Amino acid sequence: MKTTDSKQGGNVHIRRLASHLSSGQLQILLAIVTGVGAGLAAQFLKWLIEEIKLLLTQGFDVTRAQWLFLVYPVVGILLTALFIKYVVRDNIAHGITKILFSLSRRKGRIKRHNTWSSLIASALTIGFGGSVGAESPIVLTGSAIGSNLGQIFHFDHKRQMLLIGCGAAAAAAGIFKAPIAGVLFALEVLMIDMTMASLLPLLISALTATCVAYALSGTDAMFDFQLQDAFSINQVPSSLLLGLICGLVALYAMRTMTATERMFSRVKGLMPKVLIGGAILAVLIYLFPPLYGEGYDTISTILTQAERADVNAVMNNSFFYGHPALLLLFLGLIILLKSFATSATNGGGGCGGTFAPSLFLGCLSGYVFCCLWNHFDILGIHLSERNYALLGMAGLMSGFFHAPLTGVFLIAELTGGYDLFIPLMIVSAAAYLTIHIFEPHNIYAIRLAERGDLLTHDKDKAILTLMRLDDVIERSTVKLSPEIELGKMVQVVSRDEREDYAVTDAAGHLKGIINLPAVRKVIFRSELYRLFRADQLMKQPEEIIYITDTVPEIMEKFQRTRADVLPVLATDKTFEGFVSRSHLLDSYRKMMRDFSEE
Repeated sequence: MKTTDSKQGGNVHIRRLASHLSSGQLQILLAIVTGVGAGLAAQFLKWLIEEIKLLLTQGFDVTRAQWLFLVYPVVGILLTALFIKYVVRDNIAHGITKILFSLSRRKGRIKRHNTWSSLIASALTIGFGGSVGAESPIVLTGSAIGSNLGQIFHFDHKRQMLLIGCGAAAAAAGIFKAPIAGVLFALEVLMIDMTMASLLPLLISALTATCVAYALSGTDAMFDFQLQDAFSINQVPSSLLLGLICGLVALYAMRTMTATERMFSRVKGLMPKVLIGGAILAVLIYLFPPLYGEGYDTISTILTQAERADVNAVMNNSFFYGHPALLLLFLGLIILLKSFATSATNGGGGCGGTFAPSLFLGCLSGYVFCCLWNHFDILGIHLSERNYALLGMAGLMSGFFHAPLTGVFLIAELTGGYDLFIPLMIVSAAAYLTIHIFEPHNIYAIRLAERGDLLTHDKDKAILTLMRLDDVIERSTVKLSPEIELGKMVQVVSRDEREDYAVTDAAGHLKGIINLPAVRKVIFRSELYRLFRADQLMKQPEEIIYITDTVPEIMEKFQRTRADVLPVLATDKTFEGFVSRSHLLDSYRKMMRDFSEE
């Protein structure tokens, strides 16, 4: 009790201090605080993952396969699953999907434990070999920091959403040292509206997190990329073709991950999931060691080595070691199997995201594409393998996340490859256009879009998604039994201001609806009071609203029927209340007005 009181007292003091600031000043201050918190969390997670990985793999003989790769992934997934089940006691998988859901269905509220739980869980998963990325967990952490700050200061929904975007932008910027990409990520993936009122806090938060990263780990880019072959106009066809291929690889990976994780969802029990997921992952890593962890070592090797022979280092610790002629086959198999390794990690109980897998797949796809292009001497144009590995990273990210601008600027900021802006844009645009033909939603939004819980940049659809049935339902305490006589019914309704009444049986199931204006000619004739009963005057509703319906579905039913009022039923068919067209439209207009104000 004392702990709760002390927390509440601390919050009161904080709010008193904030009362001296204007709304805009408070927003900027919290954006800075969020940026510092997310930046520190990002650097801590990167350090922790590297320390665990170094502890487990230091001293491995690169000339042979390592049997410990059959053990580490299972142990990592098991530790993560036990941590989540017995310490966190909540589902923390699919971090960015959780953020999108909180924006659309939880009024921007993210649970407090998400400020730290994803850090520990993802460090255990990735450090022990989980084939996922740390970016989604850290983005969830940053968003949770922003969300909880907003809750302390009782922010409204709109400002709460912006603070969550600040946390996400700061987390992405802090882990990659890429402030522009962090802002664009919040705009493209989280679909935060871009106005001057929202852009400034996002930018400040991302810049703050990047400065924290610079202070702790230096100002060098994440990958040491040196441009040797400048882009020329005759490389446009190859860039377009690479973008097309990246879009198809992204589609393959998305469909494979979604299908595999659905299969895991059908497995009952913690240990069966851990054993199946861990076993699949362990075998894949044993055969193809680059699948261990995030894969940034492999990316660095490909981007920084000058000769094909140097890239052969990616085959260290595998059965392919010492067989340079099999390099492209080795990388091609990894491209096909990476999505299964990622799905086995998350499906088995691990915690991680798909940022790093998309960059990893893109790097390998671009490199293999370039090698094949040069081998067959297509169009007589020789391409730089390192450049196209870089372009492939942008292409896969653009296709995977439906975020072409994020892909372009993230890769440029990660590597300092600003001289490749034109081909980066070509590949990203081509990849996005390719995948959009087959899949309109990114990897994080698919699940929410299927349930109608996804916010979009279409403000009309976004407002409808944000609205709740609880906001528009008019719960009725007056219910009429089918046997009630007209005279008694008139006495009951005379004490109420409604025009529509539900006729229900003893169990509360709806039998019909009585609209007073429709029976006006009868209710004013007292001589008929004993001749009519409710079941003779009621009519069947034109449509039924169920308690599980979304507001877009409710709006559709009103448009289909032209009804003024529709009844709401619970899942057990009992009557809950009414929704009126006028109340629904009033709520819609109010929310639209609130979200349109700068």
